Amino acid sequence: MDSARLQPASPPQPDQGLPPPLAAVPVPWKSTDPCQSHREFPGALVETSAGEEAQGQEGPAAAQLDVLRLRSSSMEIREKGSEFLKEELHRAQKELKLKDEECERLSKVREQLEQELEELTASLFEEAHKMVREANMKQAASEKQLKEARGKVDTVLFAEFRAWRESPTLDKTCPFLERVYREDVGPCLDFTMQELSVLVRAAVEDNTLTIEPVASQTLPAVKVAEVDCSSTNTCALSGLTRTCRHRIRLGDSKSHYYISPSSRARITAVCNFFTYIRYIQQGLVRQDAEPMFWEIMRLRKEMSLAKLGFFPQEA
Repeated sequence: MDSARLQPASPPQPDQGLPPPLAAVPVPWKSTDPCQSHREFPGALVETSAGEEAQGQEGPAAAQLDVLRLRSSSMEIREKGSEFLKEELHRAQKELKLKDEECERLSKVREQLEQELEELTASLFEEAHKMVREANMKQAASEKQLKEARGKVDTVLFAEFRAWRESPTLDKTCPFLERVYREDVGPCLDFTMQELSVLVRAAVEDNTLTIEPVASQTLPAVKVAEVDCSSTNTCALSGLTRTCRHRIRLGDSKSHYYISPSSRARITAVCNFFTYIRYIQQGLVRQDAEPMFWEIMRLRKEMSLAKLGFFPQEA
């Protein structure tokens, strides 16, 4: 028995119908050792390799499908982007066209305004030149008339004024004032109511006459030559029925006399003349004799017009 035990056993033959060794049967085994990932038997390696081969055969088809999908999606995005860009371009072109039309319209309006402005400027320029020419012609004519008038001035009147100017006085007996009294002052202050006219003339000469607007309160008044001087509808100087917006007071008298606009204008014209000659007498007017003379002639003209009934409406 010992010799039989010492002889090595011969390996079983495959054709003997014995079961295969355990190593030939693929059994998955996972190691519990944390230092090792895993171990597989040769059979498992063969099976895994086959699975990877099948998986490798399906991979290119799936990848190709993904590429086709990506290409289709990219084309769709491009088409939509192209449509959006076309719409935006069309909208921008439409807006640009509208702006061009508006710019063209504004340009035409501007050209029209510029043309109208040029025409208006030319018209105004021509009108201004015309007015200047007419003004120059009128001025030249006035200067000519003034020169002719000065040349035709009565040497007696100017001589009387120059003599009065050498020694100005308010004495109405001097030749200069005597003439003005006779020709202008007297007729201008000659009213229908003679009694009151004399009083008014004396007050004007003494510079004690006061003219004031009619107040709402009626003050005491007196009657002169049977004329009701307290009525605002009757002029105390002319005796005519007129709307009297002013009244006069003589000196320190408390009495008031309502006067019409015409009577007020006549009194005011005479007062203006006496005011000017008083200024000359006091040395307040410093001019040559000729300008003074023409100013006095103007004041005499105002007295003549007021005497004839010409007076401003606000009088």
